[in-house]
Amino acid sequence: VQLQASGGGLEQPGGSLRLSCAASGIIFSNLNVMGWYRQAPGKQRELVAAITNLGHTNYPASVKGRFTISRDNAKNSLYLQMDNLKFEDTAVYFCYADQAGRPRYWGQGTLVTVSS
Repeated sequence: VQLQASGGGLEQPGGSLRLSCAASGIIFSNLNVMGWYRQAPGKQRELVAAITNLGHTNYPASVKGRFTISRDNAKNSLYLQMDNLKFEDTAVYFCYADQAGRPRYWGQGTLVTVSS
């Protein structure tokens, strides 16, 4: 199973970015939960969004109302729409996927930098 994250970059405060995570080597609908973590320099990795295969979502207070997670089973892809970006959103973002009875799958990180 491979998860390929993309879409990071440099954006100004208040701007938007859309991250994508493409899955291969697995039946996408078998991935019960998928999501995104981020890790800023000197900080612990934190969950920023998760979505189940039924479409239920979860966000921490720090991004709720600004970030939107979605998945497209037909395209084997996971997305994270990030709006109204803030300086503190600067981090490396990692996608992950959980399948019953298997260790968590991780994608490589994609760097998001919010700077004026």
